Amino acid sequence: MLLTSRPRFWIYELGTFFIGYILAIKNISDFINLNFFIFFIYFTFPANLLIYGINDIFDYETDKLNPKKQTYEKLLHPKEHKRFIFFILIFNLPFIIYAYFSLNYLQLLFLLLFVFFAVFYSAPPIRAKTKPILDSLFSANHYVFTAIFSYYLIYPNKEFPLVPFLFGIIWSMAMHAYSAVPDIEFDKQAGINTIATFLGKKNTIILCCFFYSIAFILLSSINILFVIGSVPYLILMALSLREINNPDKLFKIYKLFPHLNTLLPMSWSIYYLASKIS
Repeated sequence: MLLTSRPRFWIYELGTFFIGYILAIKNISDFINLNFFIFFIYFTFPANLLIYGINDIFDYETDKLNPKKQTYEKLLHPKEHKRFIFFILIFNLPFIIYAYFSLNYLQLLFLLLFVFFAVFYSAPPIRAKTKPILDSLFSANHYVFTAIFSYYLIYPNKEFPLVPFLFGIIWSMAMHAYSAVPDIEFDKQAGINTIATFLGKKNTIILCCFFYSIAFILLSSINILFVIGSVPYLILMALSLREINNPDKLFKIYKLFPHLNTLLPMSWSIYYLASKIS
């Protein structure tokens, strides 16, 4: 169960929760907030079990063809599916029930939007994963709505800032599209259409390059130094194009992203929090 929740990717959902929260805080004392700690816990294991457990249940036909599910991740066999649905409910429902009774309608709305996009990215009747472009949008939305939810834990009546919203959508779409590239062959064999199967390896990586560039240009309107953040991503895109016909090397590049996606946002968070203290 723990492996199915993809611990190496916990930082993605937890990170967007944390960044949304620190965008709203006025000083460090704002961290003394019961809801912050409760939902910090939620966006570690329970929320990720929801995202990846549902994904593994409905992606079995492609996952069983994919070697990474035997090594880098865990294959969830059909005989385990009912048990996993039970565990997903057990670990998620208490937080949703708590939110219903403890949060205002706007905070609850964005938590439920996270759940909606996380579930129906993989699950029917929408199953956005099988619809090119919509797959990247759904994946991006559950990250961004997590950030908006945490922002509203402090500012429930203030509009979430536009630039971080647009950055989050575009950056997350790039992240999703790139993550679909190593799975192209296996998705095609299983008859699954994704943004990567639709565009092909080269065009998908070029699109990611464009998205990363636009995302960090948007951030430059806040601070020009943010443009520097695009450099590691663009380097990895260039390396990916160079190794486009070498699946092993391409997968090694793909495995660098959890490290990069942890290091850069963490550095920014430390910088931002330091400015709040001073």
